[in-house]
Amino acid sequence: MQLLAISDLHLTSRLNRLALEDLPSYPEDWLIIAGDVAEQMDIVADTLAILANHFAKVIWVAGNHELWSRPNSGEPIGANRYNALVARARALGVITPEDPFPVWPGSLPPGVNKLIIVPMFLLYDYSFRPDNVPLDIVVEWAEETYNVCSDEILLSPATYKSRIDWCHARLAQTEIRLKLEVPDNAHTILINHWPLRRDLISIPLVPRFTPWCGTLLTEDWHIRFNAYAVVTGHLHTRRTDMLGSTRFEEVSLGYPRQWNYKKGISKYLRLIIA
Repeated sequence: MQLLAISDLHLTSRLNRLALEDLPSYPEDWLIIAGDVAEQMDIVADTLAILANHFAKVIWVAGNHELWSRPNSGEPIGANRYNALVARARALGVITPEDPFPVWPGSLPPGVNKLIIVPMFLLYDYSFRPDNVPLDIVVEWAEETYNVCSDEILLSPATYKSRIDWCHARLAQTEIRLKLEVPDNAHTILINHWPLRRDLISIPLVPRFTPWCGTLLTEDWHIRFNAYAVVTGHLHTRRTDMLGSTRFEEVSLGYPRQWNYKKGISKYLRLIIA
């Protein structure tokens, strides 16, 4: 039994959709999907249904692309959109950030007595910007190098006043749950679409994109909540980092130009626990 992970499937791409059709079944394994399945709600739901049939259990967290909404689409926006996606995932038996945190039932790594899988939806608050860039000019600063995230147009924060308010509300809710639901003697696998730490971001092609990549308020969560591993996506820079005893996994697939289609998606499933 294995715990596998991937993110940023971006199934708006035809090549990515075709590759998904060739994914073999893993009937004993669990799969983490760390956000950015697609922009259309129906495609997200259809993909989760396919994956739920390929794996023993699927754990999904929303990314920014799932939250994008376009005028006259007839789809909900903002927090209502997120809640609608959660409802559709739950109907398929997929675990979401709004469900009880599952306990990993497979083999445990050395020194780990109990492992809690923690899917989270935390967003960002622009605090990953450089320290010398004020918040009120961060979009203008990013625009100088054409690095402004499309979220500024397509990701509505409704029913919150701003994306920052939504992010901080999610942080508060999640922190309360972690304190209440994770035993002191347990380790965690923290899952979020956006990175938890600014110092692990390396995106030289879009260096001013960092404000849309997370929040400084999570930088010590891997310590506070005893993380065995942290699984994130968003950056399209597959990598593994170690900080102390915690493994940080960026598990993006990405757009067709960012991965080798001939290898198939299965080669990009990251092994978290074996």
